[in-house]
Amino acid sequence: MAKLKLIVSTASLFCTRIEWALKLKGLEYELIVEDFKQGKSELLLKSNPVHKKVPVLLDDGVAIAESKVILEYIDEKWKGGDFCPLLPQEPYDRAQARFWAQFADEKCVFGAWGACCAEDGQEKEKAVETALESFAYLEKQIEGKKFFGGEKIGYLDLIAGWIPHFLGVLEEAGGMKIIDAERFPSLHEWAQNFNEVPLIKECLPPRDMLLNYITASLSKLRSLAANKP
Repeated sequence: MAKLKLIVSTASLFCTRIEWALKLKGLEYELIVEDFKQGKSELLLKSNPVHKKVPVLLDDGVAIAESKVILEYIDEKWKGGDFCPLLPQEPYDRAQARFWAQFADEKCVFGAWGACCAEDGQEKEKAVETALESFAYLEKQIEGKKFFGGEKIGYLDLIAGWIPHFLGVLEEAGGMKIIDAERFPSLHEWAQNFNEVPLIKECLPPRDMLLNYITASLSKLRSLAANKP
C-alpha cells in the first residue's frame, strides 16, 4: 500500500499540480478522488478541517493541505540525490518563484475566472483587460526561457501549468480569448513545451469533462445571480 495518498477532485487545477510534482520526484502514491455530488468525505473533512478543500496530501497518515504548501513540503522532504528540485537553490530565486506563484494564483487564475464569468459587453471587456494585464507580467517572466524553471520544469511551471489546458476551456466557456501566439508569444511557446512533456499529459483531466464542469458552474452562478432579490 502506498505511503503517500492524495485527495483530489478531477476538475481542480490545484490538484493536478500536486500529481505533477509527485511524478517529477518519482514518488508512488494512491489517488483518492472526491465525488462532491455525494458530499465531502469523512476523510477530507478530517484531513483538512479548516478549509475542507482539496488537495490534501497524506504522508503516512499525516495531512498537509493547500497546494503551494504541499509543493514545498514535497520539495523539502524529497531532495538531493536523484530527486529533481522544484524550487530554485538560490535564496533570491526561491523568493522570486514564490512571489510569482502567489501572483499567478491570485491574479491570473482568478482574473481568468472573473473574465469567464463576466456578462457580455462592457463588463466582459473590462474583466478581460484586467486578466490580460496580469498575464502580461507572466509573459515577461518566461521570455527567453523554455520553462520558468530554466531548462527543466520547476515550481512556477507547476503553479502556472493550468494555463495550457484549463485556460482554453475557460476561454471557450466564457466566449473570450486571453492567450495567443501574437499577444503573448513567450507564454504561448512555453505552453506548447509544457504540454509536450509526457508526464504532464498523463495527469491532465479530459477536456470535455472540464468544459462540462465549467459550463455547469457558470449556469449555476448566473441562475443564482438572476434569482437574487
